[in-house]
Amino acid sequence: MGAVRNISRRSFIKGIGLASGGLIIACNSNPFASEPKDLIEFNPNLFVQLNSDGSLVLVASRSEMGNGVRTSLTSVIADEMEADWKRVSIKQATGDAKYGDQNTDGSRSIRYLYETMRKMGATTRTMLEQSAAKKWEVSVEECSAKDHFVHHTSGKKIAFGDLVEIAKTLEVPEEVTFKSKDKFKYIGSYLKGIDVPNYANGSAVFGLDKRVDNMKFVAIKRCPSTFGTAKSFDGSEALKIKGVEKVVQLDRVPRPFGALGGVAVVANNTWAAFQGKDALKVDWDLGANGAYDSDEYMELLTKNVHKKGTVAKESGNVNKAFRKATKIVESTFKAPHLVHAPMEVPNAVAVVNGDTCEVWAPTQDPQTARTEVAEFLGVEKENVTINITFLGGGFGRKSKPDYIIEAVAMAKQLNSPVQIIWSREDDIQQSYFHTVSSQYMKAGIDADGNVSGWLHRYAFPSIMSTFDPSTDGPAGWENGSATNMPYLIPDMRVETGKAPAHVRIGWLRSVINIPHGFSVNVFIDELAHAAGKDPLDFRLNMIGKEFRKEGGKGKYKWNTKRFKHVLKQVAKNADWGKKLPEGHAQGIAVQYSFLSYVASVVEVSVKDGKVKVHKVHTVVDCGVAINKNTVESQMEGAAVFGLSLALYGKITAKDGAIEQSNFHDYQMVRMHEAPEIHVEIVDSDEKPTGVGEPGVPVIAPAIVNAVFKATGKRYHSLPLSDHNLV
Repeated sequence: MGAVRNISRRSFIKGIGLASGGLIIACNSNPFASEPKDLIEFNPNLFVQLNSDGSLVLVASRSEMGNGVRTSLTSVIADEMEADWKRVSIKQATGDAKYGDQNTDGSRSIRYLYETMRKMGATTRTMLEQSAAKKWEVSVEECSAKDHFVHHTSGKKIAFGDLVEIAKTLEVPEEVTFKSKDKFKYIGSYLKGIDVPNYANGSAVFGLDKRVDNMKFVAIKRCPSTFGTAKSFDGSEALKIKGVEKVVQLDRVPRPFGALGGVAVVANNTWAAFQGKDALKVDWDLGANGAYDSDEYMELLTKNVHKKGTVAKESGNVNKAFRKATKIVESTFKAPHLVHAPMEVPNAVAVVNGDTCEVWAPTQDPQTARTEVAEFLGVEKENVTINITFLGGGFGRKSKPDYIIEAVAMAKQLNSPVQIIWSREDDIQQSYFHTVSSQYMKAGIDADGNVSGWLHRYAFPSIMSTFDPSTDGPAGWENGSATNMPYLIPDMRVETGKAPAHVRIGWLRSVINIPHGFSVNVFIDELAHAAGKDPLDFRLNMIGKEFRKEGGKGKYKWNTKRFKHVLKQVAKNADWGKKLPEGHAQGIAVQYSFLSYVASVVEVSVKDGKVKVHKVHTVVDCGVAINKNTVESQMEGAAVFGLSLALYGKITAKDGAIEQSNFHDYQMVRMHEAPEIHVEIVDSDEKPTGVGEPGVPVIAPAIVNAVFKATGKRYHSLPLSDHNLV
């Protein structure tokens, strides 16, 4: 695939400085076939199309789910290109390896693609400046792009669109120069989301909006127990419902992201399909997970963390430190399963024609979906097209394409276009759940009030159990948020316990940072209280001498100076320690996750056994903030998300079945419960880091720490709605 007419793949890759196996490869063919044919088009790379009328089409390779990624990534290109943002429109890439990694997960879109998008824009700008120089027969050094024009030192200028014919004939430059920070127009600004008008006027197409001719609507009744199967079913009552056309069995597709299987109701509208599903009578074989009881399982995990486990990290001699300690503090923390519950439930439209398949779906990971579909159908990946719609929330749930496989399987079985729609009950009860966990922590405090020994032992079913059911311990990367400590504790040990999985375990916004961030931040507050010190001062003292540590993709720095700064700044912003109304108190927490530093202070009150969060102050250091509007929104959303988990989030199982079913028993924070949220973004020249997830882990522990100050009672298990907060 070449970048520009007559330019080979090899010369393009060399020209923009990317390895052949890198994130970006070029494109000879025009990926914008729907554009007007009378326009002359210039495609200097896979992410940019400039037309002769000056219109600019930028490609978004990541999925938009309220994360602002379509605006952020493309604005980086536009800034380096010196494009007029008003002339920009966005096209969504289909799932294809030619776009590089498209998995919109792990808070990595910007941190993985920032430099690449800058290079795309700078390459295009350079070629336009070269084109102007050629047209004017002057030195390229006399030409500079600005605001959708190339300007000459004499004062004359020419529009980008008028340079398309010449630009198409040029070789891709070997080297390009990036703009300096002081020249940025969009990067680091408060840029309005490019898709907001379409959200407001209803023209944005989400997965649930998609329609194709002759489409059938399908709802699936799945076994209450994970991986259980239908022994027999009676669909007679379902078939009596107007609109229901057929009842068929859907076999399980036994892949990590395959279909759970069940009994499918086929109808000519969604409501009839849902009603038909409710009318089904199914005799289930609950299988190996049919006896799963989450309360009993929590007891097992807790027993496991109170005995010696597998060492994940060790330094010094913890037992010796404990023997010498003046005071010993011990606590056990418990956190339940959680579920994503995005406002838009899983859904997909699929059309299978012979050995080809086309899908429309709200997916965070279109390439995995493409691979799974191709392998399920036994066809080449090139025969599968995954169209990415807008996502009405994702939080990690829509990175797993099981619902897409269901749609494809039903489309093949029925020989008809199909739309699969999950009900809210399906979404709550049949998900890939955030892991349940139990954690035991023990620390010694010396005569000076410093932490002299630290033991952290935990057990939780690993995400890797979804890929290998025999897995009963955490993967190495799941230990990072416990072992990668910024605190100077000479004698410490981190251990893991056994924990087999009984439901599908998946990543949820902030993943294992949620339980680890909770336990560590609450425990440090306990230690501060035991030492008779202020929780903020105690943390700052624990950090000690500032240091930097290499780590992470792209050699990001783990920098305790930045860690300290967010703590100090959030305390300043919240006026930490100020006199508060009676019954009110503040709590603080800080977490390093997804290579970002986030600290929050919350103000709560406790009345009649209930906690109310009044204010949240958050400071985030995410390196270069590409779009501050998006960063603020993500921190605000994380605060509400974290508040929901802290107050209400709990999934339980009995006899293999999830007991919660909808928002009445898996509650979210309502509007009247939402606090004031204040966000400060640290001005930084460091490389951009994660934003979508790092704001979540600090909220629950900050609330629990504030509740302790307000009531004198420390809570070690979530959600707080399980407790009578008196």
